[in-house]
Amino acid sequence: MNEKLTPRQLTLIGSMLFGLFFGAGNLIFPLILGAKAGRNLPAALLGLLITAAGIPLLGVMSIGLSRSEGLLDLSGRVSPRFRLLFTCALYLTIGPLFAIPRCAATSFTIGVSSFAGENMWLWQLGFSICFFGVVLYFSLKPSKILDSVGKLLNPAFLLFLGIMLVAALVKPVQSVDSVAPSGDYIPAAFSTGFLQGYDTLDALASLAFGIIVIRAVRQLGVTEPERVAVSTVQAGVASMSLMAFLYAATALVGAQSFGLYAEQLSDSGFTGGDAFAIIARHYFGKGGGLLLAVTVTLCCIKTAVGLVTSCAETFEEMFPGKLSYPQWAVVFSGASLLISNFGLSKIIEFSAPVLYFLYPLAIVLILLGLFGRLFGHSRQVYQWTMWFTLSAAVLELCRVVGLRSIADFAGRVLPFYTYGLGWVVPAMFGFCVGIILKRLSLMLNGDE
Repeated sequence: MNEKLTPRQLTLIGSMLFGLFFGAGNLIFPLILGAKAGRNLPAALLGLLITAAGIPLLGVMSIGLSRSEGLLDLSGRVSPRFRLLFTCALYLTIGPLFAIPRCAATSFTIGVSSFAGENMWLWQLGFSICFFGVVLYFSLKPSKILDSVGKLLNPAFLLFLGIMLVAALVKPVQSVDSVAPSGDYIPAAFSTGFLQGYDTLDALASLAFGIIVIRAVRQLGVTEPERVAVSTVQAGVASMSLMAFLYAATALVGAQSFGLYAEQLSDSGFTGGDAFAIIARHYFGKGGGLLLAVTVTLCCIKTAVGLVTSCAETFEEMFPGKLSYPQWAVVFSGASLLISNFGLSKIIEFSAPVLYFLYPLAIVLILLGLFGRLFGHSRQVYQWTMWFTLSAAVLELCRVVGLRSIADFAGRVLPFYTYGLGWVVPAMFGFCVGIILKRLSLMLNGDE
């Protein structure tokens, strides 16, 4: 039995974790951030890296260091009802409602739609069937996910993406300083980049993927809890370091290639996927479209495999005796296939309100799990912190959906609310209340 992972095994697990995380949103959102942030890129990129790399790393660490057996275990520290509702909401968001369909829709929009002829919907349906056929094939073998993603899909994706990024960085269209920032990146580049990181879904996914890493570590022979936790953290650091590097490189390419799509950028329907297609054609001609199609499809397949696997395993555990793992995998793949045909822009549009509601809850739960040893993982502290965060998250949701009267009131009473960070102070207040009540409870019980 191994006491710790070898460097080769750690690299393999880090590669697998990176492959699970780095999907559709990780490609398209940093690129468009770079184009819109322009010379304010450093501040915007810092904000993006916090929510799209830093917090996901903390999420993986939280699962490992809190000795939790996944999100069900961690969220159960709040209450059984919260455990069920939050876990279902999170997995449906990163699963069949948004993230998995977005993988297929992004692959089609960026890599395939330019090759399609008339009857676009029919081409998209056919592509979706093929896409989810491959995803389901890999997902039905969850014990092989370390090999299929870590050894096969991820290295192939990195090869194709590296070719594109190097070509764009070596011969930039223009300098970053020559690109003027636009929109919210002018007055608030950092907070705008911070909120842009929500769209990657990575903080939510970290709570789902943490258990996959733990199981992979145990599969390689490391079973002692302390070593499993350490190995999980090491794999998280390795994967998120690579993620941060690619975010920075992709955002830089987006800014340096601004001149190629400056006119289209103001169009609300223009995405980072469209920008990627233009960049690929600029540097590689007609062959660029094929290179892009392969890159994006590999990227999205590997992430979809991880998401289907996580969702199927979790729902099998939450609802024992209802459906088997293969049946859940088929259900999630089928539902994702149908929703993916609504199109990329619609999926992104519908996901925004859900993300602004779930992200504060996920971030605070991650931090509680990470530092839970300091307060003995007290349920009282978890509950008070999460209830105050939940109240603030509802107000964040009101702002995003346009309930002006409620949003105006919240903007007057909550610090940072207009920046999308109105949950920070309530979460801190709830935590302090929980700590105080825990101390009082101990004193009354004569434990101090």
